Amino acid sequence: MVATTPTEISPMPRKMTRKNARVLFERLSQADPSPQTELFFKNPFTLVVAVALSAQATDEGVNKATKTLFQIADTPEKMAALGEKKLGGYIKTIGLWRNKAKNVILLSQKLIDEFDSIVPQTREELETLPGVGRKTANVVLNVAFGQPTMAVDTHIFRVGNRTGLAPGKNPLEVELGLEKIIPDDFMLHAHHWLILHGRYICKARKPECWRCGIEDLCGFTNKVMSDEKPKPKKAKKKLANTPKLRTTATKKSTKKKTVKRKAKI
Repeated sequence: MVATTPTEISPMPRKMTRKNARVLFERLSQADPSPQTELFFKNPFTLVVAVALSAQATDEGVNKATKTLFQIADTPEKMAALGEKKLGGYIKTIGLWRNKAKNVILLSQKLIDEFDSIVPQTREELETLPGVGRKTANVVLNVAFGQPTMAVDTHIFRVGNRTGLAPGKNPLEVELGLEKIIPDDFMLHAHHWLILHGRYICKARKPECWRCGIEDLCGFTNKVMSDEKPKPKKAKKKLANTPKLRTTATKKSTKKKTVKRKAKI
């Protein structure tokens, strides 16, 4: 499930035109003609594992764990032989590692039993593997097999809504919207352009609109056009406590006491 905050996608911008969508992807392609995934992998199998492990984790964190793991277990047979407990030792720095270790062993065994240890090339078959959902399947199809699929993660969900490129209330709506508006000749790399744009420029808390190459096409209304941090407000000085003035009644009573004392003397 994609986690979002109201400031990321609201107020909802007007939907982008197809003409502007083409210009947007022309610019992204010029800036990065051959975008690549930042996940480390050696083959389709290790890609499935890496993407499954990346749920609710950073690519950097996953890479640190899998770089050593994939040296000793880069096939379903080797991974299944490793076992859940030993696998956990390699990935324990990754969030939800216990459940992920269980799923990786199960999906490895299923690939051996039902797919002759070969990663399938259809979304329907990939989604039958434990721990593999629609997003993971789309990433594998795109990166490993060159299919023009759109995997919507947190970053792409944010960019699709913020820019007006493909507004949607959930990842599937955004995915289907992107597939309709992205020109066919840009579809193969569109997933990587959008995820990298969301990760490094169109950030969740403070989008760096001042250095965005598509800022003029974007429908986001709360644009941040400066990297300067707001100056902290000066704390107001508290006034010293002023002594309480005696009331008129107090003064009168004091005078009376003084008079009485004089009279006694």
